[in-house]
Amino acid sequence: MKQTIFTLLLFCVTGLLSCRKDSIQQQTIKQYDQAQIDSYISANGITGMTRDLVGGDTTGIYYKIIMPGSGAPMAYTDKLSFVYTIRSFDGKYIVTDTIANHFEDYLGHIATDNLPLGLQTALINDLKYQGGSMRVLIPSHLAYGLNGSGSGSSSVANSKIAGNQCLDYYVHVIGGDTKIKSEAAYQAAYDDQVIQNYMAVNGLLAYTKTADGLYYKILTPATAADPITALSSITYTATGQLFNGTIFDNQNATSAVSDVDSFIQGVQEGLIGNANVGTKISIIIPSALGYGTASQSSVPANSCLRFTFAITAVTP
Repeated sequence: MKQTIFTLLLFCVTGLLSCRKDSIQQQTIKQYDQAQIDSYISANGITGMTRDLVGGDTTGIYYKIIMPGSGAPMAYTDKLSFVYTIRSFDGKYIVTDTIANHFEDYLGHIATDNLPLGLQTALINDLKYQGGSMRVLIPSHLAYGLNGSGSGSSSVANSKIAGNQCLDYYVHVIGGDTKIKSEAAYQAAYDDQVIQNYMAVNGLLAYTKTADGLYYKILTPATAADPITALSSITYTATGQLFNGTIFDNQNATSAVSDVDSFIQGVQEGLIGNANVGTKISIIIPSALGYGTASQSSVPANSCLRFTFAITAVTP
């Protein structure tokens, strides 16, 4: 009898310890994520974050609404288009907006399309409306968990998100009261949000925006009044790059001479009427004013572009 009671007690204690162990393990990953988020917010001087408390304090997500959306609340059955930037807390995975940072599918498919469940949760719980944008800090247990994401080594920048990494997202949902009625109009709206995110991430300020979505800024004023026209030929140095930092055009070692009408439309628009001899100008070009839907050497289709030109001579 005593042996039977002892055996039963042993089973009960073992069961309780097992349950307690599972509970501790679950709390540990949430506590670990919370510590990561607290440290990240402090180290980066982040302010204005709100903790997601929808359904109780369960997710560990922090968010900040940058621009409120409008219309009816988003539902899992809504088809969305959004652009985003992503940064792992360890700084080894940082990807700003490129054509790859673009989602177009049902909101309920976000997690199955290999984006974090926490992003899906934050859109439903916190952003709520299309046309809005937010910054969201996603704990690792609602991101890619223990295994991380991507191929290659987590020690190589931008090749893999390491395991147990919390993530910092900026996301903008295109839509709301703006009705996008054509593929070209959708691409223009997407490109403009990509450009705005890129400028924000890279601290590019005081640019002028044209009616067709091009941005430019005079970095060095002209030294002579020789206006560039569509019929001009210019002597210049220049750099062209993708938003992921890839340099696809490097004409800086020696000066080049070209007719203005030989450049892509966005470069022509940026130079004509804005640049003279001595001008150094930065031009940020939406894809429709670049190479459009066709790839060009190392430039993927639908890519926004950034050029810097320095003009040394203009003829006639």
